[in-house]
Amino acid sequence: MMRYNMKQVVVGVAAFLAAVAAQAGEVQMAVAANFTAPMKQIAAEFEQATGHKALVAYGATGKFYAQIANGAPFEVFLAADNRVPAKLAEEGRALADTRFTYALGTLVLWSAKAGLVDEQASALREGRYNKLAIANPRVAPYGVGAVEVLTALGLLEAATPRFVRGENIAQTYQFVSTGNADLGFVALSQVMEEGRIPKGSAWVVPGEMHQPMRQDAIVLTKGKDNPAAQALMAFLRSDKARAIIRSFGYGLE
Repeated sequence: MMRYNMKQVVVGVAAFLAAVAAQAGEVQMAVAANFTAPMKQIAAEFEQATGHKALVAYGATGKFYAQIANGAPFEVFLAADNRVPAKLAEEGRALADTRFTYALGTLVLWSAKAGLVDEQASALREGRYNKLAIANPRVAPYGVGAVEVLTALGLLEAATPRFVRGENIAQTYQFVSTGNADLGFVALSQVMEEGRIPKGSAWVVPGEMHQPMRQDAIVLTKGKDNPAAQALMAFLRSDKARAIIRSFGYGLE
């Protein structure tokens, strides 16, 4: 009968764990604020599936561009548009052949108040509100989309004096959820749960009212030799990640 030396067993287990830890890595990510909720789930699934850990910062796409241009240590960027990743690639700050559309965003006019927003956006059209929250269009693509919608409706001039501008779409949502703005243009992913919008009232903006919200991912030059960055990009294309993305109301290509 084979007998085991306990000391040898402990040393063997420690060596195995050390080997696993050595293979696992980390990837520094910059992620658009609208993608916060799905990314938290994806990061957890990614770590469980691969052992790699995603270290994620959330914020406005425009501000991340400035940080990356100034040497921020991000290795993967999930933007709220496709323009900024393309620009980073053109400037040599990202790897052009890694860029792909990970999600198609949806804009929604939302209020924390039940019954204020209907499917015709009557409160917006008729001016029955005090403050309207939008993300700052200078740095946030969802803010650009909001301006395009208001322009299409012929309401931009009337609405501008009532704007409450969020630094990013997360702060914009906060303005509306706390009642500091009566209604606001936010990402559908921020208000959707299990395929529906359970709180407040909403109008899902038809896609033809603004430019397509193609959200691209790209590996930055700082991540070109990081296996964890490559694994993360592959995982974003997996069935598991795509199911999570779809569950938050995003479209997929």
